[in-house]
Amino acid sequence: MAHIEQYVAEDATLTSARRAGQQAEIGPISAASGAALRFLAAAIGARAVVEVGTGCGSSGIWLLRGMRHDGILTSVDVEPEYQESAREAYRNAGFPANRARLIQGSALEVLPRLTDSAYDLVFVDAMRAEYPRFLTEAMRLLRTGGVVVFNHALDATPLSDGPLSASDPATAAVREVGQLIRDDDTLMPLLLPVGEGLLAAIVSPTTAG
Repeated sequence: MAHIEQYVAEDATLTSARRAGQQAEIGPISAASGAALRFLAAAIGARAVVEVGTGCGSSGIWLLRGMRHDGILTSVDVEPEYQESAREAYRNAGFPANRARLIQGSALEVLPRLTDSAYDLVFVDAMRAEYPRFLTEAMRLLRTGGVVVFNHALDATPLSDGPLSASDPATAAVREVGQLIRDDDTLMPLLLPVGEGLLAAIVSPTTAG
């Protein structure tokens, strides 16, 4: 695993953003997870991306670096101070202010206000207890062929007796969203064992609006 994490190195801007996240104790993504997000965004030519959980900006930088040059990242977080750190991180990474739309508020209140079938990628890294509800919102927001990605997918591997056997709501929700994605024939899933684990799924044409 150490080799995987070191294969794609961070630059000084990403290291600074990740350390800011660590100091704030919000668990920024690893370099390998960030590289995976950049890869996915680039592979689908993402122009419009939604991020649930801005943090201090490290994941947003990875996403922006994979998106098209005219792409816009919409990032949602309840903590305004985190978004101020992220805004500075994006600026230090060389992105103009109009490349990122930062919305302060609860994601479960903000996401319903976003346009249906208008986004290429949705990345979720916040409020694990609400992962199943975020999946529902992502399916509405994503266009045909869009990708949804959940962080911390390895925190709760499925058990034979199902998600309700988990000891806490967050673990149960991670297991539930994993099972929902795996069992949905209209989604093409992939579990990536990088960082805390990324669970990704492509929305098939039959599910997009």
